[in-house]
Amino acid sequence: MSAVADTLTHWFNFPENIEKLMFPSRTHESRDHENKGCSSIPADILDTPKEFIFYLDVPGLSKSDIQVTVEDENTLVIKSGGKRKREEVEEEGCKYTRLERKAPQKLMRKFRLPENANVSAITAKCENGVLTVVVEKLPPPPKPKTVEVAIA
Repeated sequence: MSAVADTLTHWFNFPENIEKLMFPSRTHESRDHENKGCSSIPADILDTPKEFIFYLDVPGLSKSDIQVTVEDENTLVIKSGGKRKREEVEEEGCKYTRLERKAPQKLMRKFRLPENANVSAITAKCENGVLTVVVEKLPPPPKPKTVEVAIA
């Protein structure tokens, strides 16, 4: 029964598996150890002919709370140590009856970029709780020319 459960779990994580194929990264153990105490940021990745576009949900965070860096020449790192600010209730007798939208104190996500990513041309913007990171692609290398040489 365990093999069936493992297979179902594997297929239900299909989008994550596609991401691993496209953007291979370190093993789960090293990633889990490295990100201890951090929550993962949900992300969508769009591969266009000219660029990779990362869309990450960062509700309640401002651009000053978020850091976008490149480590080890090809690892895109997005993290935040900022806390989402909760609306303060100023009226007497008012209180929250439910708090479900708690944001973790630390968020982090790492992506191993493919070889054709231009790490010197990365832009990011944060609007309406969505961080958009654009990584331009390098032009494809020129195809080697075959020159026929006449034999004398």
